[in-house]
Amino acid sequence: MALADIRQPSDLRGLSYPQLEELSGEIRDFIVAAVSETGGHLGSNLGAVELTLALHRVFESPRDAILWDTGHQAYIHKLVTGRRGGFSQLRQAGGLSGYPNRAESVHDFIENSHASTVLSYAHGMAVARDKGQIADRRHVVAVIGDGSLTGGMAYEALNNLGHSKSRVIIILNDNGRSYAPTVSNLVYHPHALDETSEMTRPRDRLTRRLSRALTNVRLNPVYVRRQRRLEKWLHDLPVVGLQAERGLEAIKAGIREYLQPTAFFEALGVRYVGPVDGHDFAKLELAFSAAAMRAEEGPIVVHVITQKGRGYSPAEDDDEKHLHDAPMFDPVNGPPKAVPTGYTQAFADALVKEAQSDQRIVAITAAMPGPTGLITFESHFPDRFFDVGIAEQHAVTFAAGLAMSGMRPVVALYSTFLNRAWDQLVFDVALHRLPVIFCIDRAGITGDDGPSHHGVYDMALLSKVPGMRVLAPSSAQDLQQMLHDAMSLADTGPVMIRYPKGSARQVAEHEVGAGLNARRMASDPAKALCILAVGKMVGAAEKAIAALAQSDITATLWDVRSCVPADETMIRDAAAHSRVITVEDGIRDGGIGFLLADAITTMSPTTAPTINVLGLPTRFIPHAKPDVILAKLGLDAAGIERTARAMLALP
Repeated sequence: MALADIRQPSDLRGLSYPQLEELSGEIRDFIVAAVSETGGHLGSNLGAVELTLALHRVFESPRDAILWDTGHQAYIHKLVTGRRGGFSQLRQAGGLSGYPNRAESVHDFIENSHASTVLSYAHGMAVARDKGQIADRRHVVAVIGDGSLTGGMAYEALNNLGHSKSRVIIILNDNGRSYAPTVSNLVYHPHALDETSEMTRPRDRLTRRLSRALTNVRLNPVYVRRQRRLEKWLHDLPVVGLQAERGLEAIKAGIREYLQPTAFFEALGVRYVGPVDGHDFAKLELAFSAAAMRAEEGPIVVHVITQKGRGYSPAEDDDEKHLHDAPMFDPVNGPPKAVPTGYTQAFADALVKEAQSDQRIVAITAAMPGPTGLITFESHFPDRFFDVGIAEQHAVTFAAGLAMSGMRPVVALYSTFLNRAWDQLVFDVALHRLPVIFCIDRAGITGDDGPSHHGVYDMALLSKVPGMRVLAPSSAQDLQQMLHDAMSLADTGPVMIRYPKGSARQVAEHEVGAGLNARRMASDPAKALCILAVGKMVGAAEKAIAALAQSDITATLWDVRSCVPADETMIRDAAAHSRVITVEDGIRDGGIGFLLADAITTMSPTTAPTINVLGLPTRFIPHAKPDVILAKLGLDAAGIERTARAMLALP
């Protein structure tokens, strides 16, 4: 059967295993071709083909809820649930989302593109089901990667699932990676399913065979039925029944712990079977069917081993990330090697330079050394680099501990993921006035990955943290200067430097600011109009002023640089103008613009200028190219120019 004939999950159930193998190859070719045209997540989906098809053959979506964590591995799920035609517009404005999307399909339950959350969703859905809220729901199936199991929230959910005995089937999709190699002792060995590998000793191969034999036994329905009868018989024995039942369980637990170390799940009350070859349909379907049969006993984990990037040699050969994500590329040759660009590259170079002269500096990231630009730092200072896995909360408090002990930690995260560590940032770092430097990448509108990845809250949130300095560079050179200045600014408390995805303005040495000072880039002698631009918006404001000049309209332009605290010289100058525009690529409500407007009004309460605050609306913004989104919201050069002309036309 061809991929074109698969319109719904039920179309898969009549296929033979040879037909499924053929379909898997066609799906991989389709995914490579589609992602090459639009960009997107590649390696994670190539590794989940057989897993996804097997899930949809054993379970009945949407009657059975199949939940994905994270949603970037759900392209195959989208294909088999009737969305093949939408892939030509994958991650494009108005087109198919790169993640599950409730508006797209009844088969999508959670719009989940942040890791480690799916088990909590599953717990809640299972409890609601058991209370009769969804009468015909049979199973809740949560697919979670080994990378996501480095996040603390996943363990919180596991603890509660095991304690409550909620009927949830957990599929642990283990490919040994999050973005980079997974930071965990729970990941598979590269030869976990290879009994003939020369890299394993005979004793280890014997143990592996015994482990596999134990898995097969535990998946056997006859064994399951007999085990239940034996447990009931022991439990019902007079006087010694409870002790006998516990003794049997202890013996079984000891065997499991020796042969299957990841059986630690069972200590939490979550049954475990595996590992299972995630590319073998027969084994997958046996494991999933057995788990469904045992679901009444409580939560159960099926540990599945997959290969990220499987079937596409450029992905298999990519040591850094197995083409976890990719821009548009030639599918024959594969994407070029990913390298930091723009602000990320400027940060990477600057951090290495600072660390060469300051032994206190250490770098911390949460599973993303490549995208945050820290691979170069790691190569220069391997003992001063820390990848903590998908654990932003730990990253921040870990940095606090380092800072308390004389180190100068630099925490490099995406803006959207910094949200997860808000409590730690406020009470573990800022409350202690610790010298931690936060370098926040992908700030502002990020584009193709949609609302969960736009970095729009960082300035509004962190500007309210006592003692926090919030800096926003407008050029690559200014970012490097800010990082240098932050090393001394941090003596009195934390510093945040936030910068966008993509290319960076390049300026001459004399066009770079310093410290907490703003920088005046243009002046209006008539004091009619002043524009205060933050970070990336400086480039747009500069173009707007040039366009206004074509109509002989002059304006003052300030590069704010230090959002908190704001430069008093800049505030005083803005207050002397009759009209002021503030512009930022963060949320408008409670953002930097309102802080600046309040400072201007406070300085000149009786003669305050008319102030227009430009920023992002407080709503979830769908995926599209960043420039397209900013233009629609009036945050490009043309939008700033329109606002200026409208204000100048006021009486």
